Amino acid sequence: MSPRYIFALATFGLVGSGAAVRAQQSPAYEVYMVRFAGFHAFPVAELVRGADTGRRTDLAFMVGVMKGAGRNVLLDAGFYREKFLTAWKPFDWQRPSTAIAKVGLKPEDVTDIIISHVHWDHLDGADLFPKARIWIQKAEYEHYVGADGQPREGAIDTADAQMLGRLHRAGRVELVDGDAREVIPGITVYTGGRHTFASQYVGVHTAAGVVVLASDNMYMFENLAKHVAIGATFVPGDSTSNLQAQDRMRRIAASPRLIIPGHDPDVFVRFPTPGDGVAKIE
Repeated sequence: MSPRYIFALATFGLVGSGAAVRAQQSPAYEVYMVRFAGFHAFPVAELVRGADTGRRTDLAFMVGVMKGAGRNVLLDAGFYREKFLTAWKPFDWQRPSTAIAKVGLKPEDVTDIIISHVHWDHLDGADLFPKARIWIQKAEYEHYVGADGQPREGAIDTADAQMLGRLHRAGRVELVDGDAREVIPGITVYTGGRHTFASQYVGVHTAAGVVVLASDNMYMFENLAKHVAIGATFVPGDSTSNLQAQDRMRRIAASPRLIIPGHDPDVFVRFPTPGDGVAKIE
């Protein structure tokens, strides 16, 4: 085919872009959010910048599950250590490794875990999944975890830093070097939300197009609907980076409705099937 003919086809929209071609070739995953705990009466102002300080909302603690191409991939790993249960007193808690049975998985079935950031409620359960490879941003890991597995910054819990260090020494941690990296075919991670030093979020190819799992880079649907930054950013008061990340999520996702926040219980209202604490994102 001549270059001139290719150019003519492209001009009339008959040849897709490289990104479109790659999307067609990517495996299509089934994506679920699985709730493993809740929390009552959390201050909305800590989730949505500028919200009324008297507002309260329930939180959903959940993990993302991406099934396809012979892989069972989690976004985040939840928490299970007793000190977090004692301090936070979540309701309807169960181990994340138990909760995924609702989508037909056992802990040893999980092949990969993408850790969005180092906070305890997203990282703590990583060692519950004995065969999983852990994906975390290199800059995030090096900012928070020392060579001896000790925490470098207060954002990471000591036990979780030690656990992550052990997994790294065992060869189970993949340090992702930068933004827009396809870490697994059909699954790409992005940085820039600035919830923590180098927090990341996920774009995953599905039959409905690209779904974005934002984790805490977007706490609530309200952040996106009102174009308001999250209440907790790495640099206090930095709205710009987070809003830019939200705008980018809109460009990445097939539809704004397919951008899934990190803690909004409304996920299970907007995506009510199959139910029982599981939302299929489609």
